[in-house]
Amino acid sequence: MATTSIPHLDEADLEGLNVTATQIIDMLDQVILDSRSGKVWAAPKATVLPPDGRYIMATLAAMDNPPLVATKSLVLNARNSDIGLPQINGIVTLLQGQTGVPLATVDGNWITAVRTAGLSALAAKYMANPDATSVGFVGTGTQARSHLRLFQQMFPLERIKISGRGQANIDALGAVAGELGLTAEVCATPQEAVEAVDLVVTSVTHTGVDGPFLRADWLAAGCFAAIVDLGVPWHKDSFAALDRLIIDDLEQEAAMPGKLANPEDVKGDLTGLVTGSVAGRKGAQERTAFVFRGHALGDLALAALVYQLHAARA
Repeated sequence: MATTSIPHLDEADLEGLNVTATQIIDMLDQVILDSRSGKVWAAPKATVLPPDGRYIMATLAAMDNPPLVATKSLVLNARNSDIGLPQINGIVTLLQGQTGVPLATVDGNWITAVRTAGLSALAAKYMANPDATSVGFVGTGTQARSHLRLFQQMFPLERIKISGRGQANIDALGAVAGELGLTAEVCATPQEAVEAVDLVVTSVTHTGVDGPFLRADWLAAGCFAAIVDLGVPWHKDSFAALDRLIIDDLEQEAAMPGKLANPEDVKGDLTGLVTGSVAGRKGAQERTAFVFRGHALGDLALAALVYQLHAARA
């Protein structure tokens, strides 16, 4: 029987597409709106937690326009660093939505990094002050760099503050800041990094946290925080100090055993922001935050976007 190969979009292919923050946010907006009208569907993420500390996860989502099914699977293993590999590795498969015929595979590491930053960017569109000039990072890996690149396209950034554990990642984040024309300050403590800035991004690997060490009441008035690490480094009782806390998906959160935040502190989700049923910010002095698990709709939106861009160039 004859077989037909399908394309694999690797990191170089995806970087070559030069996807912009506006394209990502617009696609996420559209996918979320279509999910509300019954044209896009997603299942709660599935996780497996072996006793050796690995974190194994899969997401599943589908859309009708264009007809696509996206499945992402990944493994997070902190021990990968010992053998020179990224801690997270995965892949996205795309199927034609009506027939199930395979269309492409996509580098899961790139999708995870950019999709995650894209979800933060989408929330920031509604929740952050548009004149933000500074951002503090706690955690300095791939997610920090992805967030900085997208936020630099959205805000008139001038400087960043950095708190991290690995010097190589600290240097890499500082180098990105330099490429973008921003000044970078390495802070002695995480608290120093999140104080007196307009935006905050925390992306601490959950396997490297002994317990919470950040507090929301350290945030400056008007600050927006993108909490990319399941809130693990944050004292959850301090979220009450926020004027507005949004999560990615209320339905998914209800199905998960461990909650991202105390339910009484949560004001809504991304669907509420996009549809306008939930306000992202009601005043310039409000402290706001977005904490999320990683929504399957984000993987679908990014995979669909890059597949369409790639197909248009073919």
